[in-house]
Amino acid sequence: MCKTRAVDDLSDARTVQRALTAAHLYYVQDRTMEAIARELDTSRSTVSRLLSQARASGIVDIRIRSPFAAPQLLEEHLAERFGVTAHVVPVPDDANEVDRLERVAVAAAHLLNELVQADMTVGVAWGSTTAAISRRLVPKTVHGTTFVQLNGSGNTHTTGLLYASEILSRFATAYGGSAQQFPVPAFFDDPRTKRAMWRERSTRRILTMQAAMDLVVFSTGSADSRVPSHVYSGGYLEAQELSALDSEGVVGDVATVFFRADGSSDGIALNDRATGPHFDVLRRVPRRVCVVSGVSKVSSLRGALAAGLATDLVVDETVARALSE
Repeated sequence: MCKTRAVDDLSDARTVQRALTAAHLYYVQDRTMEAIARELDTSRSTVSRLLSQARASGIVDIRIRSPFAAPQLLEEHLAERFGVTAHVVPVPDDANEVDRLERVAVAAAHLLNELVQADMTVGVAWGSTTAAISRRLVPKTVHGTTFVQLNGSGNTHTTGLLYASEILSRFATAYGGSAQQFPVPAFFDDPRTKRAMWRERSTRRILTMQAAMDLVVFSTGSADSRVPSHVYSGGYLEAQELSALDSEGVVGDVATVFFRADGSSDGIALNDRATGPHFDVLRRVPRRVCVVSGVSKVSSLRGALAAGLATDLVVDETVARALSE
């Protein structure tokens, strides 16, 4: 058994080395596939597979930057206007919302591959967007990285643990890290219950991790989103709560903490029962990646930017143009 494992490990190492060699010859030395096949004494189809493996495993990171491309100009404009590092994803205007989300999720996954490093604490907010990102992550083993859930996921219909844990587990698996769940409801029924729970040592352990985060990835929630935001469609809010949020001028949320168009969040009653981190906690995180697709979320995204919640922004081209107008 041990001998078989050793042979498998050796075989994997050789394949990785061949993929690295093929990638260097093709992308750095500008050799053709035919020339690489001759040098490696293999077939052209094998070279193609090796190059595909190099891209999938993160050995090769392809970036396209053109000073004449519309996304590049939009990125510069958003950076100047909102003080963020913008990543604009080209998507056809007639793309459906699901395809738009998938393309933005792929771009966000590649950005995270650059940002996630060893010994980091990474906060992850559950939701439709982060779920899509988690399915597109590029494997990269880093040492000692912890992924911590930003907000509780339970409601009166479900604990929400399976949904949130699947997202966290994909992050942890992709980067060889550990996952730390936050086993509390998304909203407490009574603010006093939340305050009592926040004094518990098991809860304080997660809150301490959140206070030391190096990187956080999230999207904005919106009641008007065409791809339903999970907090609004998953049974977390009653009709009277939605009505109260509307009367308070709420345009969206980040990790179940609600805000208005000007970015303010104080005085919103539901926030006293919410389990997401206070915005002061988020603003202390060095890198904060906000990922949004679809113009139906532009109002909530503007509010999040007004609140200063993002350092990095990944959006589709249509959203970028709407923000620029």
